[in-house]
Amino acid sequence: MAEPNQVSADLAGPILRLEGVRKSFGKKVITEVLHGIDLAVQPGEFVAMVGPSGAGKSTLLNLVGLLDRPTSGRIFLDGTDTSTLDDAGLTRFRGEKIGFVFQHHHLLPAFTTLENVMMPLLVHRGSPDDEMRERARQLLVRVGLEDKIGAMASDLSGGQQQRVAVARALAMHPPLVLADEPTGNLDTHAADQVFDLLREFNQEYRGAFVIVTHDTRLASRCDRIVAIVDGVIESDVRKNPEGAVLPPGGAGVPPNPAGTSGEPLTPGA
Repeated sequence: MAEPNQVSADLAGPILRLEGVRKSFGKKVITEVLHGIDLAVQPGEFVAMVGPSGAGKSTLLNLVGLLDRPTSGRIFLDGTDTSTLDDAGLTRFRGEKIGFVFQHHHLLPAFTTLENVMMPLLVHRGSPDDEMRERARQLLVRVGLEDKIGAMASDLSGGQQQRVAVARALAMHPPLVLADEPTGNLDTHAADQVFDLLREFNQEYRGAFVIVTHDTRLASRCDRIVAIVDGVIESDVRKNPEGAVLPPGGAGVPPNPAGTSGEPLTPGA
């Protein structure tokens, strides 16, 4: 089995880059939802994506997650132009490079927590082995569920299920983790636990995390806040560890190609 991705903090260039990404829906009546998005995410960044409902956040996340293709523009992930991949190649690439955490955990209720965490590894290899079981076990220990390793997913609380989902997303050590409202169904205490886990893994493995959230309290704890309004990036602000807004480009990070990082962007830019 090929080893899971090893994310390097010294990786040159962004782990994710969007160039002029547009997305339209419809055939007779065409509606453009995203209007030329330019965005770069560096290895190790912890990014909140915010904006009102209908702004295009979910559409953008589907494109970044390679669950859909843009109408025009290009998406580069880990140095690969994803437009060059056919559907089968896109599916394999997505499984190797991206971890997903959704608002609903999407665990398989007929399987144990250990088996659920092993799923990405099983898809990658095809059959279980002791190495995979141990990797999944270690992740469950890390998310505080060592005593639930043999439990059925359906027997866990909502917060526990979401922690299993976090462990599953990290099974391949992906260089990019996408979280779509990962705390939306949780109370404040459980939401803080899940957020802290995401942050902990981000700092340890230096993978990039992009989190779509309506929770302004949690968004304010991220290193960078990208605001999507009406299908464009309205603002893109980076902060230092103390929470202060950094000058354009941040600390040694090139400015977002959509415009000047840390300042509002002109819609359509």
